[in-house]
Amino acid sequence: MLSLSHGTFHRDLGVFVRRQVHSRRGASSSRSRGRGRARQADRQGGDERRRSALPWADEVAFARRAMALALSDLRSATALDGWVFFDRSWIDAASALEHLTGEQILMRIARVHRYHRRVFLAPPWPEIYVTDAERHHGLDVAAREYSRLVEAYSTLGYEVQVLPQVGVSLRADLVLSTLPGQQ
Repeated sequence: MLSLSHGTFHRDLGVFVRRQVHSRRGASSSRSRGRGRARQADRQGGDERRRSALPWADEVAFARRAMALALSDLRSATALDGWVFFDRSWIDAASALEHLTGEQILMRIARVHRYHRRVFLAPPWPEIYVTDAERHHGLDVAAREYSRLVEAYSTLGYEVQVLPQVGVSLRADLVLSTLPGQQ
């Protein structure tokens, strides 16, 4: 069984919180690749195959690619010392796949690939939520996804900790205060 005994996971803390945690405690982090893939495909243009794996072109292909990348990141993280933080996980992508296709994969993959038991989730925050070139979906879609993820992580036995709607430094402080040996 693959398990990160010194790792934890957080979702949508954002790059600034991840950088705060990284700089304060020297933790490793894995960046969210979805928005980066969207930027790259827009810059590179026309390759239909590449563009079809964007969430607004083919949600299923995007979720499958996101899951493969997240599993690769998780495997790579086992070679790192200390805490490792992830913006997104294979669970996020598998939850999307289940929602889109009905394919039951969460439980099967969860038996083999585990993160730390504590998961930080950031609910959609209407006052700062924006759509842009890399995020086409609205707040209503984000809220439904958030609800599915709370249920998925809970069902898989993770301890879900909801992050408050406060500034970056306070969120980073909260995350760090929960890590053993960091008080």
